[in-house]
Amino acid sequence: MKKLFWLGVAVLSVHSLALAADPKLTWYGHAAFEISTRSGKVFLIDPWLTNPKAPKQVSFAHVEGILITHGHFDHVGEAFELAKKYNATLIATYELTEIAKKKGVVKVQPLQPSGSFRIEDVMITAVQAVHSSSFQEGDTALYAGIPMGYVIALDGSATIYHAGDTGVFSDMSQIAELYSPQIALLPLGGTYTMKPLEAAIAARALTVKTIVPMHYNTFPALIGDDAPKQLETEMKRRGVLAKVRVLTPGKAVSIKELQ
Repeated sequence: MKKLFWLGVAVLSVHSLALAADPKLTWYGHAAFEISTRSGKVFLIDPWLTNPKAPKQVSFAHVEGILITHGHFDHVGEAFELAKKYNATLIATYELTEIAKKKGVVKVQPLQPSGSFRIEDVMITAVQAVHSSSFQEGDTALYAGIPMGYVIALDGSATIYHAGDTGVFSDMSQIAELYSPQIALLPLGGTYTMKPLEAAIAARALTVKTIVPMHYNTFPALIGDDAPKQLETEMKRRGVLAKVRVLTPGKAVSIKELQ
């Protein structure tokens, strides 16, 4: 009886430790991120894991959810293959989830701006983005729905805003009002998205504590390694108090450190 009691205590202790895991954020270069939750669930965003800045041979023990902001190749990346491999729920616009189903993805959840969906200990809300969206099928560009960003609210931890590919827009202040993200993952590369000037205005509107730069220095059309420094300069000029945290591709950081 005593053995059974202590076995039960040990199981509960291990379970408690699992529940108390430190949520982490990992950047894989460009717009690709992994979020691991307090309960150990794994979510991927725009998993182009073969981008020039990504570590080699990235792998996962399991994946619960995959979020795609829009249909361009550098954001869809390997999402369809990963969704099939891990039987993960793929979240995107209706049009892009229909394309995913034709590629053999079984578990899909369409979302549109202001729509929300919960997976395990994460509430995912789609928000608008200012960009375009198509999926290249051979020589044909298929309509992939509207571009989006995501607000990812982790139970017992932070709320993270992944802006996707976007220019700055005034309704970013509504994202702050409605969802109160503490961390914003913002593109800085220019040409196809905001550059540091606009990202500083976005940071002011979002009132977040931390900006994590993304979508820069991946290929020649984008602003290079000095983009985060340019952002800091533009934020300082405007009195924006958020900190800029540059992540190293493949190195996980505690979300608590970013709050």
